[in-house]
Amino acid sequence: MPTRPTRPTRNDAEAALVEHYPQLVRLAHLILPPSLGRHRRVLTAHALVQKSFSAGALSRSGPTPGPTVHPQRGEPGPVLAWLRQRVVSAALRAAARPLWSFGWHPLPAVLGLRLFPRAGADDEVALESALAAVTPEVRAAFALRVLEGLGAQPTALLLAAAGVPSSDEALRAADRLRADLGADAELLLHGVEFDPCTVQARPTDLLRRRHRMRLVTLAAVAALLAASTAAVLAPRPDQAAPAPPATALAAASARASDPGLLVRTPAELWADTARVDFTAWPARGGRTGDMALLSRALDAWARGTGDLAGVRVTVTPGTPTTPPAAPARLLFAGTVDDSAVVLLHDGGRLVRYAEPLAGRGGVLLELARVDDADVTTGAAVAVSRSPGGARFLLAPWIDESAVRDLLRPDVPARQLAVSEDGVTDPVPEAPGDCRSVPALHVRSSTRIVEDHSFLLVDLGELGPVHLTWTPAPGAGAPARRPREATSAAGLAAWARSACALPGLRGTGVRAVNRWEFAQQPLPERAGHATWTCTRAEGWDGRARVAVAWEGPGRSTRPAPVRVPVRVQGRAPADTAACSSFGRHLLAGTYWTAPSGARYFLAAGSRALTAVTARGAVSATVRGQVLAVRTNAGGQVRLTGTVPGSGELRGWGEETGPGGS
Repeated sequence: MPTRPTRPTRNDAEAALVEHYPQLVRLAHLILPPSLGRHRRVLTAHALVQKSFSAGALSRSGPTPGPTVHPQRGEPGPVLAWLRQRVVSAALRAAARPLWSFGWHPLPAVLGLRLFPRAGADDEVALESALAAVTPEVRAAFALRVLEGLGAQPTALLLAAAGVPSSDEALRAADRLRADLGADAELLLHGVEFDPCTVQARPTDLLRRRHRMRLVTLAAVAALLAASTAAVLAPRPDQAAPAPPATALAAASARASDPGLLVRTPAELWADTARVDFTAWPARGGRTGDMALLSRALDAWARGTGDLAGVRVTVTPGTPTTPPAAPARLLFAGTVDDSAVVLLHDGGRLVRYAEPLAGRGGVLLELARVDDADVTTGAAVAVSRSPGGARFLLAPWIDESAVRDLLRPDVPARQLAVSEDGVTDPVPEAPGDCRSVPALHVRSSTRIVEDHSFLLVDLGELGPVHLTWTPAPGAGAPARRPREATSAAGLAAWARSACALPGLRGTGVRAVNRWEFAQQPLPERAGHATWTCTRAEGWDGRARVAVAWEGPGRSTRPAPVRVPVRVQGRAPADTAACSSFGRHLLAGTYWTAPSGARYFLAAGSRALTAVTARGAVSATVRGQVLAVRTNAGGQVRLTGTVPGSGELRGWGEETGPGGS
């Protein structure tokens, strides 16, 4: 028969419980399953210890006769031994219950707050993961051996008394786990990560609590009214009554904040799906099992974008800031540049949560809109920024990655090192004086598409911007379409426009296309000019459009490309210009030739059949280009003729369509 500790009196038990309360709660907390969640696990551990003795289990006078229990390290006397056995037995019984049943057992009342131990470092996370992978009986044996310092025989006897059928087997498994974890396990178990008496408190849903209370009140009133007429309006047995709105809202919020419900995509789904975007990303990183970190990230997101103490929130323009309405998809959780980083995706948004590991700086919460992402705009996400540059988490379908300078198209790209988790080495940011414009040159796996490479540029947001290029129209050729800018001609074209990209930082851009809508021979055999329209598409459907005139210029290897560029006009953000719904374009500008002669130049897209200038310059020509020598310098109103589309108004210097 297992040796049972002496049953103490109530006074002795209460005194020992108060004295050793933190030790006993830590023991119960270690035995309980991590799947309970941090909040319920802490409260359940306290409840088990507080109910570890009852009136029927205690003696009213003195200790009952029983075998002598010799104190060991961590065991001052028989009263603590009795309490320890009660706590272990209760914790093992609780660990055997299904998770849903914990809602029926009273816990200490904590309204409006979530309690959880402080986060540990990588060693604590590894220990927590190892303990979560074994049974409660093994965790109990491990805690008794390492945390309580009991010998093998007293541990086996205590487990047997607690109802463990194969205590020797649990003890052997615990000893194997102890050997695998090493001598630091005891020190780690006494840390704050495993201390349910030293906890942090966070509100459950502070910003919406008043709204929910109103809903609960309305639901209660509705329930009373419904009950008063139940005999008349009772639903048929085959009709399920809908849940009250407040209950449904609370349930959805709770599900979205539960790290155990995060969606995790299978690792190879991206190679066999027609939807190649963020929904195909698997969960990567060394801390995907760190429920404490994931819960903190979800809590920060659920609390919204208001004034959060110690949390710096950034939101890309056009991004909704509402809390998650359903469990999000886990893309990454790991340590990057001395920060714990979590990356989540809820179908339309990316969320990056970062907290410093060394205690320097505050927590960062970043939201960005990414609906309708594809193989290119869903190919990389910034996971860390430091003075050395930005690190990106690459999509699983990216096979090759390199860094190149857009201003030096003839210089080969430099291979970019990538970790096993898909995190790149730092990519430098573009300096303010446009000495270089770094870009990611990546290639997709042949498992989804053959010979597909493309350019991505970091503009300071979560997702880098996809660069495309539409070449100038050819003689008799059909209309060109945007294409990847990785060819020699595409790289040379973007070298002329790259310095304008930093001006788009922080504006919510997903892709930028450079369209060379016209080429014009210059008077006096001064070379050729290129007319371009650059359209920066935002995630919200709006765009920033700029038309520019580029004069002839040369580049000297390996110096950056330098060409005369003059912006001729910018359009409002809701324009269709330079898109598939705005393919006709006309623009003009004054130009001074090398001889000193002054000209007015105009050019239009391939569908124009005539160009007319009125105002300071008056002229009409057939075709797409106009060049008139003039000494004037006033406003010019341009119109173009497009068969079947009527009159097209032109762009002028620093104005939108129809300006001068």
